[in-house]
Amino acid sequence: MKSAEQMAAKALYKSLRGLSWSEIWNVEVPRFNRSNPEERFARVAVIRAVGVVFSESAPPSDSDVVRAWLRALLKDPNEKIRRYAMAALPKVGAGFEEEAEMLGLLQSTQIEREKKFLADSLDKIGADQTLAVVQGRLPQTEQKARAAVARRDNPGQPIWDEALEKWEGLRIHLRGRRGLEQFVREEVEAGDVFRVLTVSDGVVEITPRRAFSLRDIFSLRCFGTLGIVLGDGAEDELPAIITSDLSREILRTFTAGPVRYRLDFVGKGHQRGAVRTLANRIFSECPSLLNDPRAALWSVDIRAIPGGRLVEVRPRVTPDPRFAYRRQFLPAASHPPLAASMGRLAGSLTNAVVWDPFCGSGVELIECSLRGGVRTIVGTDLSADALVGAQENFSASDARDVDARFLCCDFRDFGKVAGLAPASVDLVITNPPLGMRVPVPNLRGLIADLLAVAAEVLRPGGRLVFTNPLRVDESPQPGLVRESSRLVDMSGFSCRLERYVKVGGGDLSRRGDPNGSQPKRIRYNGNTAQRHRGARNDGA
Repeated sequence: MKSAEQMAAKALYKSLRGLSWSEIWNVEVPRFNRSNPEERFARVAVIRAVGVVFSESAPPSDSDVVRAWLRALLKDPNEKIRRYAMAALPKVGAGFEEEAEMLGLLQSTQIEREKKFLADSLDKIGADQTLAVVQGRLPQTEQKARAAVARRDNPGQPIWDEALEKWEGLRIHLRGRRGLEQFVREEVEAGDVFRVLTVSDGVVEITPRRAFSLRDIFSLRCFGTLGIVLGDGAEDELPAIITSDLSREILRTFTAGPVRYRLDFVGKGHQRGAVRTLANRIFSECPSLLNDPRAALWSVDIRAIPGGRLVEVRPRVTPDPRFAYRRQFLPAASHPPLAASMGRLAGSLTNAVVWDPFCGSGVELIECSLRGGVRTIVGTDLSADALVGAQENFSASDARDVDARFLCCDFRDFGKVAGLAPASVDLVITNPPLGMRVPVPNLRGLIADLLAVAAEVLRPGGRLVFTNPLRVDESPQPGLVRESSRLVDMSGFSCRLERYVKVGGGDLSRRGDPNGSQPKRIRYNGNTAQRHRGARNDGA
């Protein structure tokens, strides 16, 4: 049970957190400074509030004076005030002087609790000075200081093209959205570097056929993240697995510079105590592996499995080199591996015209262009901002010899768009607003209109590939035949990824001028094109 003193301190801190930075610094700090020792002790929460509120809203110009105030408190005769000051300093941009002050205190204090708090703060800000003092004495602080020096002097980078020679028996887990496993499998089997071992819910397990590089893995576009399996075992076997010859060889081969990693007990939350204990054991066995959650190149993922733990090492590269063309992001934009899977579902194309009626940031069109066989892409959307982003993303992609057109219009008015006419399109590919992340009035009517428009614009043999949030037993449109439908996880809800093919002659869809000129106003699902003009067309 908390004491009355603890409850009062908590209530004071809560009230201070509601104040602005100006009120904290110009009112509460002077009040704290004027107080007698007993009052300062009772109001020690002011120091904590300074660190937190400064990190959230203070102007950077106040940094020097705030750091000087906290440095002075490191000399306060009250140990609790000193502790609060050392905890606040990392939040206000502590540097060389603050590091030196804390190291001096670390060497002089006889209070064990104070030593622990000093070490914790030095873990966050320590570098060369700290390393010189704690080397061989405080392994965790030494490791953090080594990582800070490495992050500053040689942050490292992935090596994309060096091949891992010790590949026999290695397993790699390609993880992604449930429902896309078949596309990952097909993509792997289309190449000659890897073969598929198993396929399970959201995971395709592969193994190399020969020496491979990181670029070989990242040539696959339909998976989300990858994990190279280091091994599995009981809790006390984790340090040996992570520091094994296999682990060191993988990390050495694929890393330029010091190896920095972060530990992640997947699905278990922060696990700070377990991370600290395991990281210290790893460092004691292999000092070249530095635990560092700040912009580390690698994540060591620990997953619970029946009877033990599975350990995988995963590259943490941002942006993902496969999708580096994504210069502009939109709310509810398509996930690139989903777009790549949709492109694979669409099949091979030759000199094709491809249209995305709800193009958003253009990811589906770009992924189709990168697969090849595309002559023209057309993206339409109701959002002018989305179209600017789509054009920028396309320009940043490696798509070549593709005529790209992005136009702001309602997809039902396709006849106003140059290059779109009845029976003129080879592929309609889209991830329409699904009504989950983007509110859509009359979603069922919108999807019905999409099917009707697709039947109108597709050539015989043309295809429609889209994510369908509705369950439709069969196509309501003559001439559109559904060839496949599968449930796909859309991060919180499921929808159907479907492929339709246009069958029959042009007379099934051509209702306008036989030469492909402006079609007559037609009715889709009993609604004119005006019915859904309020619906956003950016992809979900």
